[in-house]
Amino acid sequence: MHYLLTPISGNRKTGPIAVTTNSKETCPPACPFRKNNGCYAAISALNIHWTRVTDGNAGVLFPDFVKGLAALPPNQLTRLNQAGDLPGKGNRINGEQLRAVTEAGKGKRFFTYTHKPVLGDSYVAKQNRKHVKEANDNGVVINLSANNLHNADELKALGIGPVACVLPLGSPDTVFTPKGHKVIKCPAQSREYVTCSTCKLCAIPNRNVIIGFEAHGVAKKKVSEIAAQ
Repeated sequence: MHYLLTPISGNRKTGPIAVTTNSKETCPPACPFRKNNGCYAAISALNIHWTRVTDGNAGVLFPDFVKGLAALPPNQLTRLNQAGDLPGKGNRINGEQLRAVTEAGKGKRFFTYTHKPVLGDSYVAKQNRKHVKEANDNGVVINLSANNLHNADELKALGIGPVACVLPLGSPDTVFTPKGHKVIKCPAQSREYVTCSTCKLCAIPNRNVIIGFEAHGVAKKKVSEIAAQ
């Protein structure tokens, strides 16, 4: 699998921070938005770039990828896997590789999101929970990606990392989960001129608030239906 580090992103949503793109093989079948079901990266202009990485026409193999991460300057804000998921094929997180990313991120600000399964009693889910908690405890901020507000409550109850959540179309800037957890809409969606580079909320490891992302993109109606469940 190939991985690509872009030291200064041209993505208007992230702003000029470092971003990485991971092969499509890292995406878990457990993600309900995969393929033709609303995945933003798969149906936006980013898909051209993502496909080149997946096909091995861009990016590098994992060892050189980690060297690039380690060479980033101190305090560098970095959005890991703007497309793709955590290292590891399919539903499984590769713990050894995630530890290597965590080590490379020492003294920097790495943050990301994951749809790798962490709920339930399967061996994969148990191992994934362990790997996510270890990374969050050691400086890489991994947001657990919830499909809806109910799922956000389930993920928050695990206590292994902060939570982000998809919101239906038309959601207000502040909502609450069924169990009363506060969800604020991504400031880049609710205010002009805000980007990841200026906001940084998703890179705060011990926040209590859940970050909500209102369905967007050409398949936003399909995404909204999943978020409303």
